[in-house]
Amino acid sequence: MSLSNSYVHLAAPPFPYFLECGRAVYQPGDQHPNRNGMGVFDLIMVEQGCLFIGEENNKWEVPAGHALLLLPDRYHYAVKPCEETTRFLWIHFHTVGDWVQAEGDPVYISREDHFRQFLTHPYTIRVPQFGPLPESPERSGQAELLLQLSTGRRSSAVWQQQRIFEEMLRMMDLAQHDAGRSHTVEIAEKTEAYIRNHYAEPVTNASLSEALHFHYNYLARCMKRVYGLTPMEYLTDYRLEQAKLLLLKTEISIAEVAERTGYESTPYFSRRFTHKTGVSPLRFRKRYSREL
Repeated sequence: MSLSNSYVHLAAPPFPYFLECGRAVYQPGDQHPNRNGMGVFDLIMVEQGCLFIGEENNKWEVPAGHALLLLPDRYHYAVKPCEETTRFLWIHFHTVGDWVQAEGDPVYISREDHFRQFLTHPYTIRVPQFGPLPESPERSGQAELLLQLSTGRRSSAVWQQQRIFEEMLRMMDLAQHDAGRSHTVEIAEKTEAYIRNHYAEPVTNASLSEALHFHYNYLARCMKRVYGLTPMEYLTDYRLEQAKLLLLKTEISIAEVAERTGYESTPYFSRRFTHKTGVSPLRFRKRYSREL
């Protein structure tokens, strides 16, 4: 049976949200039901035994300690019945953000489209469609707590279930950062931290290279692989994010906003801001202000 090396890339925020969960126990001869276009993600975490499941042209043997993420718009079917007692936890979830399935290098959702829809730049959650779990939900107690909460009061359960579900996604996402890419991630994160701490100062390819002791091309490759942006693209986005905060939360002039966010030229700042947001800095401020 084939083992897919594909990953599901989910743009957040807003984060994928928990819908429902349950535990199923199959005896030898039982099999997973065939379903088409469920409309929700189905995360299956096998605790005991082995499931034999297909999705379109892919087929998997999912043993204990492994997870399989079935996609909402595909045909799922049983490849064959279980050969032994098989127990698994299933979680249905949904997302209103964009998502994509792909193999190989990370795929990044359009930052511009995401910002226009959700007013923030996306973080891409990268989850393997099939693979070992970084931690057993059963051993950690997460599985039992999720199931217990499903029988309790909705008013308290909804917050805890979402928190536990997001923690599961977080562990699966972070495991991908640690798997064979640790040095790349470390360099990208150091570059990001430097930009955030020095965005109000002149930052150039040469100054980044000198500060971080790596050639700029290598820094750019690391940033592109981890964040989907070059350092200069990240710098532009971060400066404009800080400019928006200053426009909303202060009454300082546009020229001072430009200066505080690292722009030596106010007209250039205005052009960049307008290109990115679709409105000038002054119109952006007026949009959210109220005359008394």
